[in-house]
Amino acid sequence: MTDELQENPADLTEYLSFRIGAQEYTVDIMSVREIRGWTEATPLPHAPEYVRGVINLRGTVLPIIDLAARLALPPDENNDRSVVIVVQQEGETVGLLVDAVSDILTIAREELQAPPDMAADNQHRFVSSLIIENERMIRVLDLQNTLTTGETLAA
Repeated sequence: MTDELQENPADLTEYLSFRIGAQEYTVDIMSVREIRGWTEATPLPHAPEYVRGVINLRGTVLPIIDLAARLALPPDENNDRSVVIVVQQEGETVGLLVDAVSDILTIAREELQAPPDMAADNQHRFVSSLIIENERMIRVLDLQNTLTTGETLAA
């Protein structure tokens, strides 16, 4: 019966995939507000190292998080392909600096796999699940943990 083969739309989630260096990550597309080309940010004194600064987004001050620095990944020099993914999480709007946007993936909830519990892994708290798609492993970024710190993003 064909009904058994069709996915329930409620069980499907769309994710925006992007690259940081050679690694692939995704965020739930419902948290993405827009994708912008990289423009130089104005640095803020006493901001955490991973905060590049702020930009003017149509009259709103938008903090820019260098996602590679936030995830303790090796730094990659900004290039013309670097982009800012503007995301919103629990009323907070932030720009995530990434190397490139890759694709939009539609994933069934049962395809998400829990990451292994590795206490020594500094990135573990930033990854909520894993997706295996066409021989590649893609990390689902936990935006709440990535954006939540004991510090403020702006000085």
